[in-house]
Formats: sequence, structure tokens, C-alpha cells
Amino acid sequence: MATIGSVVWGVRDIPRAIDFWAAALDYELSRPPDVDWAMLVPHEGEEGVQLSLKLTNSEAPHRHHLDLFADDQEAEVRRLVALGAELVDWDYEDDADYVVLTDPDGNTFCVVQV
Repeated sequence: MATIGSVVWGVRDIPRAIDFWAAALDYELSRPPDVDWAMLVPHEGEEGVQLSLKLTNSEAPHRHHLDLFADDQEAEVRRLVALGAELVDWDYEDDADYVVLTDPDGNTFCVVQV
């Protein structure tokens, strides 16, 4: 059975993506980043999926998506916006348990109330 080892996230600015995603997820670099690649992991001893950041020059829509689970969705959305995320004008269904945001590189992700 396969398991997720890493989510690969296409970005246009590696240092900016490292700053945002490390702070958003409370992750750290697993090793010094390359010019076109970085790997973020949970702090030592913590569990979680690796997030790999890959430099891309493509302006095409990104084909990836993360759902971040939060006990206090409203507070988490405020925290992520303060870090540089932006709210997306989205057509939510009436019982939506998620909020759609973009990271500083324009990649969409959701914050889901758990």
C-alpha cells in the first residue's frame, strides 16, 4: 500500500514560499534549500507529511490543493492572512465547512473547520 511521502507544491519564489509555508504549518527546512527545490517537514519528533516546494515558471493554473484542518477556523484564517495569504471570492454552498485562501504565490488552499 502506498502512502503520501510528500506533497509537491509548484511556486514561483522559493524563499517566499519557504517563509509562508514554514510559518503557516509550523514546519522547518529538512536541509538547506536549492535554487529550485526546498523540503519542509514538521519539527523534530512531530508527525506530518513533508511539503516539497518546486520552482516553476508556469503561469498555468496550479493543479494542487491542500486542506488544512483547524479547531478554530476563524482564528486560523486570520493568522494565515496576517502571514500573507489572501481570501478568495468563492461561491460557497450553505453548509460549507471550509474557507478558500491563496498563498503568496497564488496557490489556492482551504482551511477546514474540524
